[in-house]
Amino acid sequence: MKNFQNRAHDDGTNDQTAKIPSVTEYMTPISRLITIKEDTPVLEVLKTLLDKRITGAPVVNEKGDVVGLIDDKDCLSILLGSAYYNHPVEKDTVSEYMSNVMKDISIENDIVDVANTFLTTPYKRLLVMDNQGKLAGQISRRDILIAIRDMNQKKW
Repeated sequence: MKNFQNRAHDDGTNDQTAKIPSVTEYMTPISRLITIKEDTPVLEVLKTLLDKRITGAPVVNEKGDVVGLIDDKDCLSILLGSAYYNHPVEKDTVSEYMSNVMKDISIENDIVDVANTFLTTPYKRLLVMDNQGKLAGQISRRDILIAIRDMNQKKW
């Protein structure tokens, strides 16, 4: 974690050293993260997103490597396939709807780095990768809002 230096004030008092939290303090770790296998039926994915009240999830292959991302916007294509094109989607898998437009960050990042990434890109969630390039978790814009709230409860 990055430290801010102690600052002496004119009255002789010092601020506490403030630490910027690591991404690991606010991300959803892989042990709690909902992931989707690439061969999962897309209607099952839709049900999972709705039941779990999430807007998206990483898509992984049989080795656990991230191969894409499926989110609520990707699932809107289900409507086009079933209604507009009269295409039955019951046998379609997530691999036909997922996006490969995703961004990952290192587990070494802190939340300021993450907030900057969110401010400068259109992403709503970032995949957090460990030092071996494996999925360690995910962090969302909402997670950063929680970090901001927590940080503002401390003296800076």
